Amino acid sequence: MGEPGELSVDVLIVGAGPTGLFAGYYAGFRGLKMAIVDSLPEVGGQVTAMYPEKMIYDVGGFAAVRGRDLIKGLTEQVAPWNPVYLLGRKAEALETRESGLDVTLDGGDVVHAGAVLITAGIGEFTPRPLPAGDGWLGRGMVHFVPSLDVHAGQDVVVVGGGDSAFDWVLALHPVAASVTLVHRRARFRAAESIVREARELGVRIITDAEVTELRGEPALAEVVVTPKGGEAIALPAQAVVAALGFTADLGPIENWGLKIDHRSIAVDSTMATARERVYAAGDVAAYPGKVKLIATGFGEAATAINNIAVALNPEAHLFPGHSSG
Repeated sequence: MGEPGELSVDVLIVGAGPTGLFAGYYAGFRGLKMAIVDSLPEVGGQVTAMYPEKMIYDVGGFAAVRGRDLIKGLTEQVAPWNPVYLLGRKAEALETRESGLDVTLDGGDVVHAGAVLITAGIGEFTPRPLPAGDGWLGRGMVHFVPSLDVHAGQDVVVVGGGDSAFDWVLALHPVAASVTLVHRRARFRAAESIVREARELGVRIITDAEVTELRGEPALAEVVVTPKGGEAIALPAQAVVAALGFTADLGPIENWGLKIDHRSIAVDSTMATARERVYAAGDVAAYPGKVKLIATGFGEAATAINNIAVALNPEAHLFPGHSSG
C-alpha cells in the first residue's frame, strides 16, 4: 500500500475481490509482477463489504465457507507472490504506450503495466440511503456488518426486504439481544426459505411500515417505526442496519474504450476485451452463456492471466503446468 508514484508491473489487477485475489495468485505463479488496485479500503470486494459473515456454498472444495474466511484464504494464497496493494485508490484513466499501458490513479499517480485485468465485479457500489437515517451513519446506523461481535447484546433493527436484509437478520439473531426487521411492503424480495427461517426463529417482522425517526444522544437509543395508517411505534435500538440495496456503476472504466453493456464488459474466450492487452474476469466480464458465480470467476482469472503471460512473452506456454508439480 501507499503512494505508488511511478510503479511498473507486468499486470495491474483492477478489483480486489475474490476473482482479483485469485488472479494475483496466478500472476505470481506465472512469474508476473502484479499490483492490485481497489477503491475500497480493504481487500475482498463485495464479500468483505456486504456479507463477510454469510456462508457461501458454491466454492469448490468447501461444503460451506464464511465470506471473511474465503477472503482470508485467498489473501494468504497470493501473499507469497508479494502483490502491491493500492487500496482506497481508484483507477481513472487508461492510456496506451509503446510498451504497454499507463493507468492513472486518483491523485495523479501512474502505474505502468504490460497488461490490465479488470476484476471489478459490479463496479463501484453505493448503498441506497435510509431517509430517516440522515446524519446517523457511524452513530448507530450501518449499511453492512463487518463484524457481528460489534452488535453482541444490542437491540438491532434491520430495514429492508431482500436477501441481504434477511441474511443480516439470521446472522445477528444468535448474538444480538433482539432483532427486528422492518419492511415497507407486505411482500419480500428475499427467498421464501430464508423468510420462513426468520419467522421460525421468532424474529419480529413489521411490514407495511417505515422507519421514520432515529433518536438518541450522542448514540442511537431508539427507532420510530410508523405503519401505514397506524400509530408510530418506538423500538429500543442501539443499531440500525439499512439493507436497502445499492446502486452500482463502473465509474471511469466506462471511458476506457471497451465494449460495455449493462455494467458488463464483453470478452472473448481468452478473456480479452475490445482493447489490446486489457482483459476482464469475474462478474464484470460478459460472454454468451455466462454464469455469474465466484467459482466461474476463479476459472476466468486463471484463463486471463495465462493468456496475459503469452501476450507479454510470446515464447511462454499458455498452459502453466500443474501447481502440484
